Amino acid sequence: MDVPETAVGAVMEKLGSRRGELITMHPTGDRIRLEFKMPARGMIGYKNEFLTDTKGEGVLNTIFLGYEEYKGDIQMRSFGSLVAYETGEAVTYGLFNAQDRGPLFVGPGTAVYEGMVVGYTPKSDDIVVNVCKKKHITNMRAAGSDEALRLTPVKKMSLEEYIEFLGDDELLEVTPKSLRVRKVIMSNMYRAKDNFKKKNAAE
Repeated sequence: MDVPETAVGAVMEKLGSRRGELITMHPTGDRIRLEFKMPARGMIGYKNEFLTDTKGEGVLNTIFLGYEEYKGDIQMRSFGSLVAYETGEAVTYGLFNAQDRGPLFVGPGTAVYEGMVVGYTPKSDDIVVNVCKKKHITNMRAAGSDEALRLTPVKKMSLEEYIEFLGDDELLEVTPKSLRVRKVIMSNMYRAKDNFKKKNAAE
């Protein structure tokens, strides 16, 4: 890979955490050329990070080198999922309340179901959110109640990004029209019980 000098540190840090081994590093023109040897699984989802770290100026090439011994686990995820509370249609009011927890994958009018992952949160634990919750209607008008609720743009991810996103207890649904992530145990109640059992067993 050829990267600007200012991006060398970030690139080396990211690839190091993905089990990459630096082979050579030398200047080439106004760039720094880095050559790494790393597991192919470590490259899953890295392309977007590379473009971000190099501000779109980096050039990345890969080639299959061969098979080697297992290099160990790669920590791919440090955040939790936002999980739909119930089956229904996502509405603006429910999404507006959920977006405070983290970026969302779905917008108004999207059909969701219990156990479906609708976004992610910077916190390590999963959070159940009700994106189908509608505003309670009363005949009292509070100040600002008529103001339009503003939603942050929906985060769109590619198949590769979703594969990197997946947690150990999640599955990826691939259809001709959409990509969806869901929990293996879709029921929020049964999933909570299962997590409680695993936590007690670990202790």
